[in-house]
Order: sequence, then C-alpha cells, then structure tokens
Amino acid sequence: MTIAFIAMFIACLGFIFVLDKKQVSFNRLVIIGLITGIVLGIILYKFSPESAPDVLRWTGLIGNIYVRLLKMMSIPLVFVSVVCAIINPKSQTGIKKTTLIILIVLLSTVAIAASVSGVIALGFNLSAEGMEMGDEELNRAGTLEERSKNIANIEQTILDIIPSNPVYAISGQGVSATLSVVFFACMLGVAIRAVSIYKEEDYIFIKKLLNAANTVTVEIVMVILKLTPYGIASLIMGSVAGSDYNGLWRLAKFVIASYIAIAVMFIIHGLILALFGISPIIFFKKAMTALTFAFTSSTSAGTLPLTIHTLIEKMGVSKGTANLGSSLAVSVGQNGCGAVYPAMLVIMIAPVVGQEITIAYFIKVIIVITISSIGIAGVGGGATFAGIAVLNALGLPIGIAGLLIAAEPMIDMARTALNVSDAMVASLIAGKLTKNIDMNVYKSK
Repeated sequence: MTIAFIAMFIACLGFIFVLDKKQVSFNRLVIIGLITGIVLGIILYKFSPESAPDVLRWTGLIGNIYVRLLKMMSIPLVFVSVVCAIINPKSQTGIKKTTLIILIVLLSTVAIAASVSGVIALGFNLSAEGMEMGDEELNRAGTLEERSKNIANIEQTILDIIPSNPVYAISGQGVSATLSVVFFACMLGVAIRAVSIYKEEDYIFIKKLLNAANTVTVEIVMVILKLTPYGIASLIMGSVAGSDYNGLWRLAKFVIASYIAIAVMFIIHGLILALFGISPIIFFKKAMTALTFAFTSSTSAGTLPLTIHTLIEKMGVSKGTANLGSSLAVSVGQNGCGAVYPAMLVIMIAPVVGQEITIAYFIKVIIVITISSIGIAGVGGGATFAGIAVLNALGLPIGIAGLLIAAEPMIDMARTALNVSDAMVASLIAGKLTKNIDMNVYKSK
C-alpha cells in the first residue's frame, strides 16, 4: 500500500506539471495542489492509516524541501531589499514614517485580536478545569515548564534586536534574527547613503553591486515560487493524514472558538483596509496564494518570500515598504500566534487558579499580550512561546497549556495564515499613507 500511495502522489504531481506546461494560471495550480493534497490525505487516513507514517515520510519530503528553500532565501531577500530601498531614494519615500505606521498597525491589530479572542473564549465558556492529562500531555507540560525558564523578558527581547554578530543574524540564527537583519540592513543603508556625500564613486559602485545582488536574489525566489503547487499538495496531505482527530474531538470547543476568532479577525482586516480606501475583495483574492501556503506550512518566516512577492508584484507596494512590513511582522504583532492563542489560554487557565476575569484584569491581559507580541518568532511553535511569555507575565501556571497539544497543529495552520494577512495589511496601509503603492497595479487583474 505504501508504494501504491507514493505512486498515486507522484502521478498527481505529474498532472499538475502537465497543467503548468499548458499555461494554466498559477492561482489555479495552487488551488489544484491544495485540493489534491486534501483528497489524498483523506484517502490515506481513511483506508490505510497504518501505512501513513511511511507514506508521509516520502511524500512530505517535497513539502519540506520547498519550505527549506523559502527559508533559505528569506533572510537574503530581506537584507538586500531593505538596503536597496534605502540607497535608492527614488524607489522609497519616508522610511521612518513607513516603519512607524507598520508598527502601529501591527501592535494595534494584536490588541484587537486579543480582545476578540478573549470575548469569544468567554462566550464559549472555555476552561481548563476538569481536563485530564495523559502521558503525552504530561510530557508536553514538563517541556513547557522547561521552556518558560528560558523566555526572555521584554528588555532582553528589545536588546536582542541589536545583533552582537551581524553574520550570525544573517545566517538566520536566534529568535529575533529577522528583526536583527532589518536593523543591520537599515544601518548599512544609511552608512552607504552617507558615503555618497564625500566619495560618490564608491557609492555608485556599492549601489550597482547591491542592486545586482537584489536582482539575482529576486530571480532565485521566483524560481522557488514556481514549486508552490507541489509544496502545498505535499504539506496539506501530511496535515490531513497525520492529524490526531480523536484529540481534536476532545478539544472541539476550543478548536471551534479559535477558528471563529481567526475568522472574525480576517473580517476585521478587510474592514481596516476598506477604512483606508483599499478594496478587501481584491486583497483576499490576490493574497490567496500566500495565505494558502501559510495555512499549509504553518510558518510565517517560510512564507516571507511569497508574502513580499505578492505585495510587490500583485498589489503594487514598493519594495522597501513590502520588505519592511513583511519582515517586521515575522517577529512583531502576530495576530494569530501572538494574540489569539495567548488570550484564549489566559481565559481558560485564570479561573482555575482563582483569578476572576474582571474588566480591569481583561484590559491588563490585552496590554501584556500586546507587549509580549514583540519578538515572537514566526516559525512553528511561535504561539507556544507567546503563550508561555504571557502566562509568565501574569503569574499563571504554564503546564496546563500541555492539555491543548492535540489541537495545536490544526489551529496553528489558521493562525499562521492570519499572521501573514496582518503583515500584508500593515504594508498596504503604510504604502497608502506614504504614497508607496501603485493603486493601478493593486486594482489590476
């Protein structure tokens, strides 16, 4: 059965390849890849669950390679793009204002997401009281307790943004690697601009070199993005066939409440865009490929090249704004992982230890979540770190969060898509307010 399922998977990828050669649109190929993965995952889970681990070990290789390739290019893309945005003054205006607007949007939407999630959790009467821990949950609780000892405070998080070793940050190491790269790239860009004042020939040489590096980096990313339909088919097949549905059923109320909160936030994202004169219908249509990949891969950092590409090529946002917004959103103000999950955790756990959810306490929770969302890594497990940080700050027990282990993978998919949506919303608003967006491109088909 294992060989048969692998052969079926390869045949489906071959079908997508044939459609690609026949010039079928990229968005349709992505949807076909998504549907293919879901169907194959259901068939595998339903008819041959015992062979699933062996099948997914090989079919998952395609998706894992694709995610690795995107992660490989995310830091180089951010670095050269941010530097080029600063040293090419005609391509970007108001870097300081743009950055400030992006941060305000990201942190404001985190506060909104935390408020919405808290209210929905209260409405569903979510509680950790009476939940039983099995061996897996106990092990997870122990792991979370250990992690909580290594969670940095807010001062250390801010300090970590400044890299003590830029090469280490550029290699993608460290929780705040992306923010560190953005910081270093900004400093380098400003320094190169300063060189132009007293040594113009050196400035011209460096400028040509970096612009050429940017062109090559973008071309590599474009080649990788062509693999998106195949990567999505592989990733979603693994998610569907490898999920713990018995565990999900036990936590059905928590899963439903989480998805309702995430859906409400997507609607709020659309309303925010409409408030600034940006069509939400066009937004969701053009963002669908990036959101789909974020959903299947559960990694905001891995989706970064696709997010930037969508903002620049499909939505008309300038390169500097697209890169700043997308890069900052990987580690700041993640609506899904940094707000929805921690808010629900607090509402579930606080009453168990005797803490009444008053209006004053609710406001305190929102403030803590907003501050703690700074520096949360946009990779798998980011929501766990955010939850630990918030529970630590509020003096609540960490281990109870281990009860939600079965629901984590499925909910994390939607949370990641919400994170990417927020990155795009922040970039679009900043682009609109600083005139760093071509609305003709945004409105075009």
